[in-house]
Amino acid sequence: MENQDFNVTILVDQSPEVAFKAITDLRAWWSAAIEGTTDQLDGEFTYHYQDVHYCKMKLIELLPNQKVVWEVLDNYFKFTADKTEWIGSKPTFMLAQKGNQTEITFLHEGLVPQEECFEICKEAWTNYITSSLYHLITTGKGEPNAKEADSFDAKLVEKWKLA
Repeated sequence: MENQDFNVTILVDQSPEVAFKAITDLRAWWSAAIEGTTDQLDGEFTYHYQDVHYCKMKLIELLPNQKVVWEVLDNYFKFTADKTEWIGSKPTFMLAQKGNQTEITFLHEGLVPQEECFEICKEAWTNYITSSLYHLITTGKGEPNAKEADSFDAKLVEKWKLA
């Protein structure tokens, strides 16, 4: 059976070292609101976007210039009935030298078409990887979500899950 996990690949005119450094700098391409450690093995971090999406991840594999794997420890989507979607899934970046370029394949193991969030998440990941991360690697400037004016309270996640 064909792998249904979401994946997208980009090719950049930069070294694996440059690409790897950019991938682990999530605040520069995903969201300025990310809190925690994003570049050390066993580091944990949180992402949130308004009251629409919250997730807590752990960096479970870190092979310099080759691979980055996160595990989703907790997740909340306001727009899904199943409040456990993403939990246990593994967003993964694999890097490979291709001549003078670096191929980056992003695979979100566990994000499959059967998931309620698949289409929205597919669109979001595609934009973050093919636009924001790509631009960070190739120009030095990504397009992350801006940090919201008020601080995020992770305790609200429990309230949202009950709503």
